[in-house]
Amino acid sequence: QVQLVESGGGLVQAGGSLRLFCAASGSIFSINSMGWYRQAPGKQRESVAAISSGGSTSYVDSVKGRFTISRDNAKNTVYLQMNSLKPEDTAVYYCRADVRTSPSLGYSGYWGRGTQVTVSS
Repeated sequence: QVQLVESGGGLVQAGGSLRLFCAASGSIFSINSMGWYRQAPGKQRESVAAISSGGSTSYVDSVKGRFTISRDNAKNTVYLQMNSLKPEDTAVYYCRADVRTSPSLGYSGYWGRGTQVTVSS
């Protein structure tokens, strides 16, 4: 069993910054890709940023140049640095990781519980 726990969300004014953290724990043999998703009330969940085990990154167009995803493999942790925040960034942000729990098994996707980010105008 694997658990992902997000933290770092909160209330910030437009133009401000937040840094999100997601720590994976449990029966972890290895982690491949990790990423951040977000979901606003009444809207579908969307992919925000992803990072491979080797450090390659990708972002949704709306956050390019403002958000930076990074990871610490030794700590099984992924981060999302969010700068120049806009009200439209308001959402619950979820962490996702592709985790291998045993050398005899393949990778499976796991989700965190989410952390609220609210950007006021």
